[in-house]
Amino acid sequence: MLMLVGGLLWGCTALEQQKTQQIKFSSVQISHVIDQMTTLMVNDVTNPPLAARFFAYATLAGYEVIVQNDSTYKSMRGLLNKYPRIAKPAVTGYSTELSALLAMLETAKKMQPSGVLLDSFQVQFLDSCRQVGISEEVIRSSVDYAQQVSKAILAYAKADKYNRISNYPRYTPEQKEGYWYPTPPGYFAPVEPYFNTVRSFTLDTCIQFKPAPPVAFSTNKNSEFYKMLRQNYDSTTNLTSQQQAIAAFWDCNPFALQDGGHLQVGKKKISPGAHWLGITGGACKQAKTDFAKAMKIHTLISVGLMDGFIACWDEKYRSNRIRPETAIRKYLDPNFKPFLQTPPFPEYLSGHSTISATSAVILTYYFGDNFKYSDTVEERYGLPARSFNSFQEAAIEAGISRFYGGIHFMDAIENGRKQGLQVGEWVLSKVEHTPPVIAAAKQVQ
Repeated sequence: MLMLVGGLLWGCTALEQQKTQQIKFSSVQISHVIDQMTTLMVNDVTNPPLAARFFAYATLAGYEVIVQNDSTYKSMRGLLNKYPRIAKPAVTGYSTELSALLAMLETAKKMQPSGVLLDSFQVQFLDSCRQVGISEEVIRSSVDYAQQVSKAILAYAKADKYNRISNYPRYTPEQKEGYWYPTPPGYFAPVEPYFNTVRSFTLDTCIQFKPAPPVAFSTNKNSEFYKMLRQNYDSTTNLTSQQQAIAAFWDCNPFALQDGGHLQVGKKKISPGAHWLGITGGACKQAKTDFAKAMKIHTLISVGLMDGFIACWDEKYRSNRIRPETAIRKYLDPNFKPFLQTPPFPEYLSGHSTISATSAVILTYYFGDNFKYSDTVEERYGLPARSFNSFQEAAIEAGISRFYGGIHFMDAIENGRKQGLQVGEWVLSKVEHTPPVIAAAKQVQ
């Protein structure tokens, strides 16, 4: 249940509407909605790119409410690809912030497979609003406002072509030397092979930040690929306790299975995007960011996640490179098992490296280069918090965690980071009109 009492500031006035206007929501309530969405995604085993899509449209719905009621914030129309003109609902007596939260929920309920489960959360949430003095009239008006905005955002979402993916031919992995193939223990089908066909939010095309080609596959022991393969094997089989902790902290693999002999059980884990939205919520709370600005930051992070995944996934199914686990078992050690379970999609680029770099660029823009914080996102999944001196420090650690985990080669991590920095700067250039040239080059050095 989302508890409002600790996150609201109460001001006593005579009239009901004046009372409501004195109730202030904080960024904490945005985080609560994100957490509820994340819980459903964990239960639904939502893949990372699709999770980013859910987050993006939900936060856009919330931000649209802010834009319509605060002239200091700009509409996404003209900034995001084909973003529509959304008429302000002819509703009176609503709370802007409450409407924004409800717009997020209304959008999530319609888009997530188990979205109907958010109904009970919304009931509890609105009960807590009543407890702090928000009237039934204001609640009804806020729900009405939220539903109308959400309807427009859902129409925008429907037009992004994701619903066409099911009509494409089933993707069949190529059984060729050096190509990706499903890995144990789940041998899952490839995830979102056509995600590059979905409309992006800011990218001109899915290949706008096409990376350098991966190191060419080779079984020649003097080749760069074989040296890289050996490096991965030697490092993964001799991890320090610190390296293991880093790999586990950033695992974020919703497809992980625990082998119990005759029974395999899914291990509940969040997606990489959900982790970075958790970091975003923590930063907003630490910096005491007001509700409207926090909604904007969450929206920009979600947009960056979506575009980062589109760019990365475009490369994954173009290069279609073999995973370290498959190559090591075939050419070095048939009994090899990586520290982390290998996700079900091609190796190059590293998705976590890409979207972590993108998120770090955006968060650094809003909170600064040296924002020290403690990342507590994984505590709910039994992992201790980790502290960082900056978002870029965290993004670099997220990338190298994939090497420690034995699921990526170094060129996938390094070039994934480069791509992510470019996507992050591009998103900011489109929305905040910053020059998309300096920070990416500087941070890669």
